Amino acid sequence: MAGMMRNGGRLGMMQPPVILLKEGTDTSQGKGQLLSNIGACLAVVSCVASTLGPRGMDKMIVNDRGEATISNDGATIVKLLDIVHPAARTLVDIARAQDAEVGDGTTSVVLLTGEILKQCRPFVEEGVSPHIIAKGIIASAQLAIEHVNRLAVHIERDNETEFRDLLLKCAGTAMSSKLIVSQRPFFSEMAVNAVLSLNQDDLNEKLIGIKQVPGGAMQDSLLIQGVAFKKTFAYAGFEQQPKTFTNPKVLCLNVELELKAEKDNAEVRVTDVNEYQAIVDAEWSIIYNKLEKIVETGAKVVLSKLPIGDLATQYFADRDIFCAGRVPNEDMQRVVQAVGGSVQSTVSDIDPARHLGTCGRFEERQIGGERFNIFTECVGAKTATIVLRGGAEQVIAEIERSLHDAIMIVKRAMKNNDVVAGGGAIEMELSKLLREHARTIQGKQQMIMTAYAKALECVPRQLADNAGFDATDLLNQLRMQHAKGHTWDGIDVTTEGVSNNMEKFVWEPALIKINALGSSAEAARIILSVDETISAKQNEPQGPGPAMPPGTAQRALRGGVPRR
Repeated sequence: MAGMMRNGGRLGMMQPPVILLKEGTDTSQGKGQLLSNIGACLAVVSCVASTLGPRGMDKMIVNDRGEATISNDGATIVKLLDIVHPAARTLVDIARAQDAEVGDGTTSVVLLTGEILKQCRPFVEEGVSPHIIAKGIIASAQLAIEHVNRLAVHIERDNETEFRDLLLKCAGTAMSSKLIVSQRPFFSEMAVNAVLSLNQDDLNEKLIGIKQVPGGAMQDSLLIQGVAFKKTFAYAGFEQQPKTFTNPKVLCLNVELELKAEKDNAEVRVTDVNEYQAIVDAEWSIIYNKLEKIVETGAKVVLSKLPIGDLATQYFADRDIFCAGRVPNEDMQRVVQAVGGSVQSTVSDIDPARHLGTCGRFEERQIGGERFNIFTECVGAKTATIVLRGGAEQVIAEIERSLHDAIMIVKRAMKNNDVVAGGGAIEMELSKLLREHARTIQGKQQMIMTAYAKALECVPRQLADNAGFDATDLLNQLRMQHAKGHTWDGIDVTTEGVSNNMEKFVWEPALIKINALGSSAEAARIILSVDETISAKQNEPQGPGPAMPPGTAQRALRGGVPRR
């Protein structure tokens, strides 16, 4: 009986299971989850790897609305892929960070992260602690960054001609894998001139306006040293306004110059017709007051962020004044930077000396199928506008992305005069130096550093693969050349061999490599530190066909993008 009591007591004391997560929640953990995350990242890498280098291929991404984007830019591709795997989204973040910080090298940073994870996968399978692997990766990346700083060639800015030549070489290297490579000298010159026209203290690339005009050829694109924006909505009387001025005064406003009936905004009770007429006359006198004050300033070009109605348009036309309303804010800011003055929120107390700007020439010109308002010969021009031409909208959009990369590279090269050779040269040299250093340390860190050194070889290998060369043969040649002390030897896609890329002027700012090495190591560390994923399922109706098992690499991508 006592035994039964004891058993009964024990049964009575059993606690019900504690349910923390709602039904249907997917939980994955342990070594399998780590390997699944690595597999998902490698699936993303396989999509962008073939875009690397001067012989890289483009990708066409079609969204659910049927809109197609053709691009060679790594950050654009991973952003449009709509990746849903939580670990693989880390690659999207580092590609965006690289694009925002440096502007180029987005494909390289994704490729390098994937290769680091691939080389470390055997250690995970053998049970090595992810923290030890992550520690080795971070240490290897820091050592690699130190070597880049030591190896980089510093270009002095004493000779402006030589420095400009450096910028042209860097811009040309950034364009070597892009759609505009056939017109590389033309667009390199355009990118360098655009950046040099900015304020040299801050080099704000947002002050370089890029406008797209379909039609024509790529070489019909032009750089305007000043501001250009498309003709805004025009009211009656616009055609009577003069379209060309020499040394005009420019007034920028944030004031609405339109006759508005107040019947919707106010209630007025009148008992006499004369009272109603007084109200109507007051509305007219208010706007005429504004227009008279603007004319008194002596301004010949009047711009406003808000609408300028037909009454004001005709009023200005009768007095030989050009006006444009609904000017976009970014264009207005660039006009102020170029011509001087400031944007006024009232027409009262305008001081022409302080508040108005001026330029050497203003004109309205036809470019392709669009009319453009153009301000040139500006006294303190701190801005520029690039008008891009092309046969199709997708082509022009890709030209803009390519030119953005080149502009960012020129900007970084101006702020940081250190350059390294491209074409996989710096990666092979870093790989050699890290292998040598690995022999001087002991324990698991030696193996991890050697794996990191091998991962760096993915850049020249992928360059050779994309060009259709024998990657194994070229990598063996590169290892031999770097062992002999040829620091800047890399892949030469023109001769299908190995050459000194520093002498061939395949230059890249050292900042690109430093940022890529740091970002890829951090991303690999984050992915390796995750050993459990908990995801609550949404209540969505299941479509036909078998459901894909959770936590697999196939879940990394969503949409109609084929996996390679």
